[in-house]
Amino acid sequence: MKSFNKNFAVFFILFFLISCGTGRSLKHLPDVSGYTYELPKIQQKNDSTFTFNNNFLTKNKQQLWELKISGNPLQLGYTSGALTQNLLQKQEEIFFLKVEEIVPSKTKQWLLRNILKFYNRKMYLNVRNEFQAEIFGLSQYSSDKYNFIAPKFLRSMYLHGAHDIGHAMQDLMLVGCSSLAVWDENSEDGSLLIGRNFDFYAGDDFAKNKIIAFVQPDEGIPYMYVTWGGMSGVVSGMNKEGLSVTINAGKSKIPWAAKTPISLVTKEILQFAKNIDEAVEIAKKRKVFVSESIMVGSANDRKAALIEISPNNFGVFEVQNSSKLICSNHFQSEAYKNDERNTKWREESHSQYRFDRMEELINQNEKLNPEKMAKILRDKNGLKEIPLGYGNEKALNQLLAHHAIIFSNEKRLVWVSSNPYQLGEMVCYDLNKIFDENTQAQNLGTNEKNIPRDSFADSEAFKNYEKYRILDREIDSAIDEKKTLIDDFIENYQNLNPELWSVYYKAGKYYYEKKEYQKAKENFEKALTKVITTVPDKKNVEEYLRKSKKLIN
Repeated sequence: MKSFNKNFAVFFILFFLISCGTGRSLKHLPDVSGYTYELPKIQQKNDSTFTFNNNFLTKNKQQLWELKISGNPLQLGYTSGALTQNLLQKQEEIFFLKVEEIVPSKTKQWLLRNILKFYNRKMYLNVRNEFQAEIFGLSQYSSDKYNFIAPKFLRSMYLHGAHDIGHAMQDLMLVGCSSLAVWDENSEDGSLLIGRNFDFYAGDDFAKNKIIAFVQPDEGIPYMYVTWGGMSGVVSGMNKEGLSVTINAGKSKIPWAAKTPISLVTKEILQFAKNIDEAVEIAKKRKVFVSESIMVGSANDRKAALIEISPNNFGVFEVQNSSKLICSNHFQSEAYKNDERNTKWREESHSQYRFDRMEELINQNEKLNPEKMAKILRDKNGLKEIPLGYGNEKALNQLLAHHAIIFSNEKRLVWVSSNPYQLGEMVCYDLNKIFDENTQAQNLGTNEKNIPRDSFADSEAFKNYEKYRILDREIDSAIDEKKTLIDDFIENYQNLNPELWSVYYKAGKYYYEKKEYQKAKENFEKALTKVITTVPDKKNVEEYLRKSKKLIN
């Protein structure tokens, strides 16, 4: 009875907080009275080309969707939503099915929905009305299937903050990205060149339908960005002025309320900033709820800088007497010099390792050009070419990237990777032509400048890696659900990816749960001979080894 009363009290308090705190936000809609719009009537040219006036969506031969839209914020939202409706609804389904997979309990799903409503109660107060208007138009093409979660507009707002919310609530570090910039003596022609891997993984299906969007807003600067259905925020993009932005997650603590999603801060920078100083001024005005490094590359400044932003701190990092800038997932500016969370993360995570590997590769590949940059982004080895095993988070190429992107800011050229991961052909886009010409619904890429597909994508090692990923999920399930694997499973699993530490660690855990402590010990010892991702991971393996030895004796 006491347990029931305690649970009821917790439930009542949560329900009271949610009910009292979210009323206004649940009823909120943006002010769209100042915008006129035409409800799009989509014409389908073929199975992969859709048009509305001068706007279009088409799929290129590399299987990337190319979207070109123009107009005021509300019109941009309606046009984008109408053209990408199938992709939008597919991404929404993928996302919410993933949530159901992680939280199968209907009661916990209900509680999660209501906690998120409470958590997001202040988001609308921190997002520009014109961006809300665009999201409102976009949201009208969402599925009715998920209206039980939240009304369409609010649901779309929540999804724009999904990266930030996942990062903040569980500190998942799903975005362990790597980026680098070179100019002057470090680039082949002296011009600014930037490369980045967006290592965001939300399941294989999530990355299948990438959209390369080209936006001509009524106000501000035309820009391009890489996105997915339903997302108007920016994680990687460049504007017509040659100013580019990419985001790298930093170490965060859990805030009390969502504020401005980082992707909408970078969207604002792309649309309204022509140089680094203007980008900094925009970022300073916004209240965010997670820690992020924003790499800003500027053709007008002929260099790059990092805007390091968090809920309670702000810093700008520019290299001195150097023409290269490297960014992983820790902060480098003076503002974070004494930040204990950042220092600990730098010492214990894989961030510093990837940083050092980028520096090593820049030094090995003098005077970078786009092809050399792509080679760095696709690199799978560790420092001094040590094999890490495929999928190790210490690698620049972790074989899970949503996309890789390269900017030649001064030339207004962009290269975007196609599947699989960042290994597929990188398609070149010339922003001068795309935004200056009256482009029709056709492939927008500049094929003669494309970067070829990585040969690794067609190798036996890659096929083995894909098989390993299937077995990796099976052993996770066996450990969690205490199932018994077939006799030769472990051997086959480890042979598919023999240099990766976790294949031995997971085998050790499996045997440990089965009380086969000698086999567990042997696998934990083998794991410790490989390059382990983080300090906590290594300590965890050592602790399992200690317990296994004790139980043997």
